[in-house]
Amino acid sequence: MFLTLTTTGTPERPATDLGYLLHKHPEKAQRFSTSYGTAHVLYPEADDQRCTAALLLEVDAVALVRRGKGKGRGGAPDAALAQYVNDRPYAASSLLAVALSAVFSSAMRGVCNARPERAAEPLPLRIEVPSLPARGGPELVRRLFEPLGWAVTVEPVPLDVQFPEWGDSRYVRLVLESQALTLAEALRHLYVLLPVLDDAKHYWVASDEVDKLLRAGEGWLPEHPEQKLITSRYLSRRWSLTREAMERLELVRLAEADDSEVEDIDNAVEAETEAEEKPTPLAVQRRDAILAALKASGAARVLDLGCGQGQLVQALLKDPAFTEIVGVDVSMRALTIAGRRLKLDRMGERQASRVKLFQSSLAYTDSRLKGYDAAVLSEVIEHLDLPRLPALEYAVFGAARPRTVLVTTPNVEYNVRWESLPAGHVRHGDHRFEWTREEFRAWARAVAERHGYGVEFVPVGLDDPEVGPPTQMAVFARNVNDEKEAKAA
Repeated sequence: MFLTLTTTGTPERPATDLGYLLHKHPEKAQRFSTSYGTAHVLYPEADDQRCTAALLLEVDAVALVRRGKGKGRGGAPDAALAQYVNDRPYAASSLLAVALSAVFSSAMRGVCNARPERAAEPLPLRIEVPSLPARGGPELVRRLFEPLGWAVTVEPVPLDVQFPEWGDSRYVRLVLESQALTLAEALRHLYVLLPVLDDAKHYWVASDEVDKLLRAGEGWLPEHPEQKLITSRYLSRRWSLTREAMERLELVRLAEADDSEVEDIDNAVEAETEAEEKPTPLAVQRRDAILAALKASGAARVLDLGCGQGQLVQALLKDPAFTEIVGVDVSMRALTIAGRRLKLDRMGERQASRVKLFQSSLAYTDSRLKGYDAAVLSEVIEHLDLPRLPALEYAVFGAARPRTVLVTTPNVEYNVRWESLPAGHVRHGDHRFEWTREEFRAWARAVAERHGYGVEFVPVGLDDPEVGPPTQMAVFARNVNDEKEAKAA
């Protein structure tokens, strides 16, 4: 396997700075042991105007078979010869991507203490790969690299130059050129896309491959038009890993859209409290009150918006009157814990058909939320900054428009009854606000009026004659007359 990387320069900014960026001296030919053979780094040319670094990977076919233990491509018992006679020594693949990561690890991270300013700025780059498997042909090669800012030259390699009528092979010669990318970005593109084009990995793909993909894809993969194909192929089409990667990429996209950090969005469940918590008596009373209100409304298809660890979804599943239950949360950590709580992987087919869990932000409209009988926002609104409440209001009441909406939130007046809660503190560190009964009712009545709902208020927990209940619940019911008038109009 062979790859060259070329840059140009001037006497003031010499091209030989490439040696500093790659952490490999241009006057030396170096060799490195890898899991599958020996990698060589050498410089065919190196002066102020032009510098080329070459990576040559000599694959040990015997070691490759031994590490594969007879599994994977070319490793089946009925293909013993193919284990040793194949294209692995000659065509760029995941093995070359592994060598890139091992030999140029600092350059891939953009680390260069000797020339930090050069590492951070775009370089004139030309990358050549003489033999690259491309399942999907030259068109797919362009679809993968051109959105990243590369000028792509891709030439199919004929099966046999003596017999042109045989057509082209699945291999191409690839040349990439760019003036707008850093060296680290270029190496990360190659690290991900070489095995994607080969559509095979020659080692076991475990869950840590998701982390590798997201690290190398940071800054470009979330917005790539071929994101799904890249993710699926990179993870060897393992659907569980692909789903995990896509969900985490969606979380990155939501964070960027909200101009916040991923950790700030994915914070519904603290890492140190992932173990199932014993519900407090108030939590039990709250779920009972929600279940009673849902039963009274006649709802069969229910959304649990901000479902957290899935306690309410679990309670709804126990009642066959609820035929479809959907848990929605922006936090993938919370959804993962909910899935474990519900034992989705061991659930019977009939029961599993009643429940869904998916990721979504309530600050944005989502067509998947439309058409349900009821939606529950249990202890959710207080986790949003007040300026974000109108967005949630429109997403739920204006766009999704379930027939019934239940909203529960703490009653701040009751906090004086909690002996363990210091004066002036909210009940949870992530609460952005806690309302009095009058503040909550004023908000709920305004929402109902704007969106054609009626609203009633139900106390949850002991209704203290002085400070009210610990939890307050609003039950919104869509006005039937307004709906009929809207349809008639």
